[in-house]
Amino acid sequence: MVAIPHSPGDAPPGPACNRVLVAEDDPMFRKILRVWLEQWGYEVTVAEDGGTAWSILQQSGAPQLLILDWMMPGIDGVELCSMVRRRDSSPYQYILLVTARDDKHDLIRGLEAGADDYLSKPFDRNELRARLRTGGRILSLQEEQRKAREHLQFLATHDELTALWNRRAILDLFHREWELALRAEKTIGVMMMDVDRFKIINDTYGHLSGDAVLREIARRIQETLRASDLAGRYGGEEFIVLLPESDVEQVQACAERFRLAVADTPILAPQAPLEVTISAGTAVIDPRLHSEREALAAADSALYKAKNAGRNRVGSSLMENAIGPDSSIA
Repeated sequence: MVAIPHSPGDAPPGPACNRVLVAEDDPMFRKILRVWLEQWGYEVTVAEDGGTAWSILQQSGAPQLLILDWMMPGIDGVELCSMVRRRDSSPYQYILLVTARDDKHDLIRGLEAGADDYLSKPFDRNELRARLRTGGRILSLQEEQRKAREHLQFLATHDELTALWNRRAILDLFHREWELALRAEKTIGVMMMDVDRFKIINDTYGHLSGDAVLREIARRIQETLRASDLAGRYGGEEFIVLLPESDVEQVQACAERFRLAVADTPILAPQAPLEVTISAGTAVIDPRLHSEREALAAADSALYKAKNAGRNRVGSSLMENAIGPDSSIA
């Protein structure tokens, strides 16, 4: 029985690379690797040959750190490296190729096949651990870069405070829905909503409370939307909702649900629970008769009618007078 010492300084790897796939056909070596890796805090999946390893790698959430033996029955380690790289999967998988070969030509062949690093058998336990840590750092950096890219992509189309679509994105989506409705000869509901007396909230309780109000209203809007509806922050304390294939009654009912979702429950702001209301204006557009600009203007006009009538209510516009299609929006 081989004694495998445990270092008291062992610390678990980071979350981006805490799973390791070991593909090794030698049972004893496979067992030793498993014990070492588990002592270091890794979750270990083992495969007895390259074919089994390849099947594991097809599964969702497959390990990102791979220890592949060069010599295996069926698919060997070098061929498995090539298969992984040809797939060009995401997230990236870091490959440590283990081999008894020490010829420089063989090592170059393994690296060209897609291995990130290699170890020659027999190898030192601490060297293996150090190389895995190097792989873990690379994977962690790549994960940070991926998250940064996704965040930038999100900010390009979404409002950072509320996480709703931003003004430019929601207007682009409106144009897309307008064209779809025109081809399908369907109508689109447009709803404009504004937080009542929002300036007083900001002046009395501060901008942090104002931000909390906007975030919570956005959350309640999202919870009330149908799967096909689209919501965006139009600007300041004003929101816009698009309701594809909706008639006047459906749009009015939806606007009333939004109004009640805000008015019925106080919003927990930093200073105090606040009773907040919204006013809404709606319009239903037939793209064969009306333009996007006209629909937005009609919904906005209905919104201000609701505000002038006392706030915390829904106004509507039937858009009876058509001017003709004009899909541009300033």
